[in-house]
Amino acid sequence: MLVYSSERILTLRERIVEFIKDSVVSGRLKPGERVPEQEIADNLGISRTPIREAFRQLESEGFITVTPRKGAVVSPITDKDVREFYEIKSLLEGFAAARACAKLNVKDIKKLEGLNAQMERAADRGDVKAFFKLDGEFHDRFLEACGNDKLLALIHHLVKQFERFRITAMSLPGRMKDSVGQHRGILDAFIKGDAPLVERLVRANAERGRDVLVEEILKDRVKYGVN
Repeated sequence: MLVYSSERILTLRERIVEFIKDSVVSGRLKPGERVPEQEIADNLGISRTPIREAFRQLESEGFITVTPRKGAVVSPITDKDVREFYEIKSLLEGFAAARACAKLNVKDIKKLEGLNAQMERAADRGDVKAFFKLDGEFHDRFLEACGNDKLLALIHHLVKQFERFRITAMSLPGRMKDSVGQHRGILDAFIKGDAPLVERLVRANAERGRDVLVEEILKDRVKYGVN
């Protein structure tokens, strides 16, 4: 079943993107498995054009790899890739958060508190999609406040390119509630105006995402006997 947004009707390309993302994150499509382009086209009664447009977006976000004459396959997630992504994300976001610390006003703090409360409710429902969107808004609030547009663009490009890692990490048991608790600590540090503490906690938030995902990858490697 294709997924519709509660805010607006998705385009056909967006619906295909969401459907394949859900299939990858849920494990219905596994790393190395071919994405059934013809089956999707037949089921939806559409041409392959919007599917190939969706594939281009999914490849740019790290979900699939498209090879001439072979088609699209689900990209593997390696612990090395995960460690490298979160190492960069941790450094950049930590620096931006420290810069934003003195610039956040009461309205910003209230907005962050409201977003974290919504995330807690999404975690209680097990709603990964809603949580992921709210988490992006939470981080964007202090990233934008740092006042460095080039840094903001760099972080946005990075997290978009590796969106799959973040969604997969959030889908793991307990990670959403864990993240809500970490956000509370970040909020307290912002309220205190403690920039070094804010930086450490924002970096720790990224590093925790790295740790849970790497742990899962290594567990699967042992389970399936992959070296």
